[in-house]
Amino acid sequence: MYNLPREVILTTADQQRTPASDPSTSGATASAEARSSVDTGESPSKNLERIARTLRRHIISMTATAGSGHPGGSLSAVEIITCLFFQVLRCRASDPEWVERDRFILSKGHAAPLLYAALAETGYLPVGELCTLREMNSRLQGHPDKTCTPGVEMTCGSLGQGLSFGIGVALAARLNSLDYRVYVLLGDGECDEGQVWEATMSAAHFRIDNLVAIIDHNKLQIDGWNREVMNLEPFPDKWHAFGWHVVEVNGHDILQLLAAFGEAKQMKGRPTAIIAHTIKGKGVSFMENNVDFHGKAPTPEEADRALKELA
Repeated sequence: MYNLPREVILTTADQQRTPASDPSTSGATASAEARSSVDTGESPSKNLERIARTLRRHIISMTATAGSGHPGGSLSAVEIITCLFFQVLRCRASDPEWVERDRFILSKGHAAPLLYAALAETGYLPVGELCTLREMNSRLQGHPDKTCTPGVEMTCGSLGQGLSFGIGVALAARLNSLDYRVYVLLGDGECDEGQVWEATMSAAHFRIDNLVAIIDHNKLQIDGWNREVMNLEPFPDKWHAFGWHVVEVNGHDILQLLAAFGEAKQMKGRPTAIIAHTIKGKGVSFMENNVDFHGKAPTPEEADRALKELA
């Protein structure tokens, strides 16, 4: 067990946070980090980059304190989640079940530390609660649980199911004459699952244009490089062939990601797949492209080193 100093876990956001309430804005308005750009004159993209660094520090602190978890695939998707939760999603932290909210579905459920960090920084959870990751009776289990954690849309664990679930949620919007959008984050190793491709075919068939799949394409899975375990290439061509609108981006470039989400909103008659090229363990030198940290928490010494790199 890694007992982090209290100041590493807690931030001033706990004292300053006000839950979001404006239906036209995202939960990001709940975060002191997000508001600070107004005070400093910082550009929106620089502010999001700073928030991303904060989320990375939370991931390291949480997994080190728990002594378990999945830091590698959490770190690779940080910019994706930052753009969604602090810029793109229409939601209310004060009302997690608001019927008109946009839905975010974490299909690669082992990246739960990243989701929890974003939920805390947007006001769904106290930031101090992050240190309870994977503890008995904690709301922050190793994989998200919708029955106990506000802001979680799907209880997950088994890979390959999130896109199918997202299709159902997106179709429900159509049936109920609601205009919310559905965003599903998948891992590229997860795309080894046949259910992903059945869902891909189904979404195009039903012309579900309020659905966006984001693939965290870090090119590594638990057993090694994708190309050696189960080669996905030609990966973008597969999504094209199934009838999706496809956008490829650098998954660590805030501006490219925001542009891709904007493009997806304009697409009519087809779902959109954003293939985000990322680096597993991004931001921590000894974790980058290191498959060992797919499901291994950093030691106390490694955590100290990582937090210094992310300072």
